Amino acid sequence: MPNKKKEMTFELTQEFIELIKLLKLLGIADTGGDAKSMVDNQEVYLNKVLENRKRAKVRVGDTVETNDVIIHITN
Repeated sequence: MPNKKKEMTFELTQEFIELIKLLKLLGIADTGGDAKSMVDNQEVYLNKVLENRKRAKVRVGDTVETNDVIIHITN
């Protein structure tokens, strides 16, 4: 039986947040370095597309997905 991913919602209060900052802020990555490693190791998807830009701009309506978490960006 496949593991169900945990779903989270993040309320964005500005135009965008950088991908690695989001991962760190939500505690998905312990440090900025860990967040960068997740991107480098191809563990992060933005809107179902593998994301390789550490500073990709995440905006309202986007979905970020890692190995075990799905994050919905709202305002």
